Amino acid sequence: MTPNTDRPKARSGLKTLAGLIPFLSPYRRRIFAAGIALVIAASATLAIPYGFRQLIDLGFTTADTQKAAQVNVYFLALFAVACVLAASTAARFYLVSWLGERVTADIRSAVYAHVLRQSPEFFEVTQTGEVLSRLTTDTTLIQTVVGTSISMALRNVLLLIGGLLMMFITSIKLSFIIVVMLLAIILPIVMIGRRVRKLSRASQDRIADASGLASERMNAIAVVQAFAHEVHEARQFGNAVERAFGTAIDRVRARSILTVTAILLVFGAIVFVLWLGAHAVMEGRMSAGELGQFILYSAIVSGAIGALSETLGDAQRAAGASERLLELLAERSPIASPEHPQSLPARAANGSRLELEHLNFHYPSRPDQPSLADLSLDIAPGETVAIVGPSGAGKTTLFQLLLRFYDLQTGNIRLDGVDIRSLKLQDLRNAIGIVPQDTVVFSANAMENIRYGRPEATDAEVIDAAKLAAAHEFIERLPEGYQSFLGERGVRLSGGQRQRIAIARALLKNPPLLLLDEATSALDAESERLVQRALEAAMVGRTTLVIAHRLATVQRATRIVVMEQGRIVETGTHASLVEAGGLYAQLAALQFNTH
Repeated sequence: MTPNTDRPKARSGLKTLAGLIPFLSPYRRRIFAAGIALVIAASATLAIPYGFRQLIDLGFTTADTQKAAQVNVYFLALFAVACVLAASTAARFYLVSWLGERVTADIRSAVYAHVLRQSPEFFEVTQTGEVLSRLTTDTTLIQTVVGTSISMALRNVLLLIGGLLMMFITSIKLSFIIVVMLLAIILPIVMIGRRVRKLSRASQDRIADASGLASERMNAIAVVQAFAHEVHEARQFGNAVERAFGTAIDRVRARSILTVTAILLVFGAIVFVLWLGAHAVMEGRMSAGELGQFILYSAIVSGAIGALSETLGDAQRAAGASERLLELLAERSPIASPEHPQSLPARAANGSRLELEHLNFHYPSRPDQPSLADLSLDIAPGETVAIVGPSGAGKTTLFQLLLRFYDLQTGNIRLDGVDIRSLKLQDLRNAIGIVPQDTVVFSANAMENIRYGRPEATDAEVIDAAKLAAAHEFIERLPEGYQSFLGERGVRLSGGQRQRIAIARALLKNPPLLLLDEATSALDAESERLVQRALEAAMVGRTTLVIAHRLATVQRATRIVVMEQGRIVETGTHASLVEAGGLYAQLAALQFNTH
């Protein structure tokens, strides 16, 4: 994704995980309960070596039968500790696993909702597949950390601290030696850990690249197959997967080095200290029980350090994933509702008034190429205006500005006298219905696809809209009628049928301003006749802007506006513009001669 210099810089290293705190804070009670279970489990673990010391000194080094009852008590105490350990560990596992699942679900929802609010400018520089990778792969890594690694890390920190404390209580000299050696070990572990984090971020980026490539090609599968590029695309994806694999292996190798370094250095230090302890027992300066206790605490400490190195690897990977997700959440759309929005006046019976004043605009990705230049237009309520012009004239750009997908560089757009930048985005877009040239049909049934125009609409209202759009008959002929699944992107429908679904959706919305972007372009002659009649009925009581090349649509417009290179070059009726012999007459000769 292209970096945005306006957004906050991502924090580096494990500090990035602090960005997850807002997602954890609503569940403080569960975190507290998990913390209590964690402390109890760690305390029970630390109590076991002390019990073994008593058993060794009382039961294994003497034949005094009077101490048999005391030994029995210690055995029962050890079993009780084991019961407490089992119960607290189970409680900790449940609570932290619940937290991991819950936080992951919250992050996915937050990221998805945030992405939906981004402007089209964001999607000009971001692949959909990359966003999906962050929603799935990255959040899964965070789930591992929140649901497992954090609690394991805290548990091992407690065991490390408690084990060291008990080691000092058992033997200050031996403990001091082992601590000094452990401090010398930390530096290489930290250095390798930093490399793991960098490689983890790179690994996730390569996975996102592969996902983005696959998503793009799968959405264009018909084109891929039409050009017989299946083998080529499979090879391209294979190369992307191999790059991701190579980066992942570098990460795995670095993490393996981290693990073997930590375990060898830590256990080497402990073995050396235990050798000293064995000599202390032989010289009578320690009891066998004390040495056994020291050995068990040393094992706990070394195990805790080894486990911490493992969880550090998970945390480093999650830090990379969190960094990517937080970058996504840090994106701020340049298109947003004002803090104190105005309201639109009550809807007039004949539609909305639209005023365009000296519009100047260029796309953010093409700053040197103006798309609209000093365009002004006043459209009265109830008027139907056809906008025609060659490709690249700025017709679709005008529609995008009306919906406020982008903001103008200069100029004003007023809807019913209110500047659209003063309106809440939802209010503005609820007042506008659009039938795009590239029809979108969702993976749902026909009923829900049309109901997308107004989610609260009844089934009867959906069917009425379908009848107006000449869609009712072909929907009824589907295997399950309105409950028929239309396939991903509407693959089970023809182009004309998809177009009529989109028209029905716009009619169901019933907006005061209707935008038709080549709404009949995908229809055959018979369907066009039916839909044209439906559109004429739909235009009654509303203002309509039509991007059209077909003569039937243009001739019925109240006014025709001709655009070229972002400017209005002609305005009039079909007859007057043909008679004038300008650009419209040329377009009519080229595009309307089949009628």
